[in-house]
Amino acid sequence: AHASRGREGSAKSGAASAGSRRAAERRAPVPWRLSRRHQELREHDLLTLLRRPNPLESGVSLMESFYGYLQIAGNAYLEAVENSRGLPGELYALRPDRMTVIPGPRGWPGAYSYTAGGRSHRFPFDFERGITPILHLRSFNPLDDHYGMSPLEAAAIGVDLHNAAGRWNKALLDNS
Repeated sequence: AHASRGREGSAKSGAASAGSRRAAERRAPVPWRLSRRHQELREHDLLTLLRRPNPLESGVSLMESFYGYLQIAGNAYLEAVENSRGLPGELYALRPDRMTVIPGPRGWPGAYSYTAGGRSHRFPFDFERGITPILHLRSFNPLDDHYGMSPLEAAAIGVDLHNAAGRWNKALLDNS
């Protein structure tokens, strides 16, 4: 549902697309702060990673994608790729329309599956270490245990009416 709602709202409604983009652009450049024992750290491996999360993009670009996905789909996924020391060495925002939550034995997420280019990659939850390479941020959704509700989904009727009115107006102008 979040993939089709994202296409309907973001791609076909200029107002929804602009609003989602503005919200992501406002949040993305907010500087990160890190402290240890109430002392702010100016330099740290985590701050360096957040400034340059991977070879392809800046921290602002990564967070703009991450927040944009959250605004449009109600879900945002961040993949942490381990370096040789077993620590996060690169971060990537993954498209929510390609991600599937795989419930574990107790109903909580046990793994994530990401499909792109006809291939799927499974990201299991490491129960021994209590970690997963995927950070899943989701909007509140009273109807689903695993996926967030898109703000566009909550406004679906209004977005649909806006898109229908736009199509009707265009047809009217085309036929005059």
